Amino acid sequence: MRRVAKLSAACIATAALAMTATACGSTSSEKDSSSSSSSSSDGAKGDLKIGLAYDIGGRGDRSFNDSAARGADKAEKEFGGSIKELTAKASDTEADREQRLTDLADAGYNPIVAVGFSYATSVDKVAAKYPKVSFGLIDAVATAKNVDSITFTEEQGSYLAGVAAALKTKKNYVGFIGGVDTPLIKKFEAGYVQGVKDTNPKVKVDVQYLTHGSDYSGFASPDKGKEAASGQLDKGADVIYSAAGSSGNGSIEAISGVKGAWAIGVDSDQYNIQGLSKYKESILTSMVKNVDVGVYDFIKSVKDGSPLTGNQVYSLAKGGVGLATSGGFIDDIQTQLDAAKKKIVDGTIKVKTTP
Repeated sequence: MRRVAKLSAACIATAALAMTATACGSTSSEKDSSSSSSSSSDGAKGDLKIGLAYDIGGRGDRSFNDSAARGADKAEKEFGGSIKELTAKASDTEADREQRLTDLADAGYNPIVAVGFSYATSVDKVAAKYPKVSFGLIDAVATAKNVDSITFTEEQGSYLAGVAAALKTKKNYVGFIGGVDTPLIKKFEAGYVQGVKDTNPKVKVDVQYLTHGSDYSGFASPDKGKEAASGQLDKGADVIYSAAGSSGNGSIEAISGVKGAWAIGVDSDQYNIQGLSKYKESILTSMVKNVDVGVYDFIKSVKDGSPLTGNQVYSLAKGGVGLATSGGFIDDIQTQLDAAKKKIVDGTIKVKTTP
């Protein structure tokens, strides 16, 4: 039986774009909100107890966290057991993240997946205290021996997004919206800008970040994403790539209201996300980052008795990143995209990781 304990369930309304980190975050002290009727799987000997510590936005962000959730859901469906989910808040401190992971470990969850680079320090601390628990860390590299670091070549997939933008723009003006000005999101920017410029140096790229430093609300503020996209559209951009978590939902909404403008989604194939279905005709493609594959691989390794450790890099060559083709909007440029992909894979094109 499937059992998912969602501490932030009340926050995840699939029709709501205006989801905020403060409203949807949950702390590790909140009660398990799952129904008692589904609790029998906890007692099954040998069943996995999967712990998920989400980044802000959590399940239902239609992007990064949802991709991680899909991987855990697949593993739970295939192997049985239960899932417990805890979700971060934009106001989290390092102590909050450490406590969230500790609570999962104390409750017997193994494996535990920390979704996002912000957990890097806390994973190392908590993993050292629980050497018999297997931890997965997405988007950062840990030093503890019982951690599987799951990373991606975001810059390579973003390069292809830049190629698509340069080939589709009618105004030689495209945009990039980053959720938070961090080294990780800089990889998205760097690849995208390089892809645009390598394809057509005449195209202007407007780069904007929603928040900076330790203010992670830029990943869960659709209103800020909408405002930023509207500003770029007003200045003439007609293709905008947003790497901003659920803030990108607001960007897509703004773009859908402008005839001839295209949005490029991120992490998940956002054309096929139910909560964004009314905007899908404006979603050119999405730079898919297969977090679900990394999460599933990790959980399976634990189930098989040989937990992955070290750094597993999911590259373009390995299918870790790529462009979604849903909607058929990039069919006419697929030859050029395939050529660019081949050059990246064979090393002819070296994609930058910093702007």
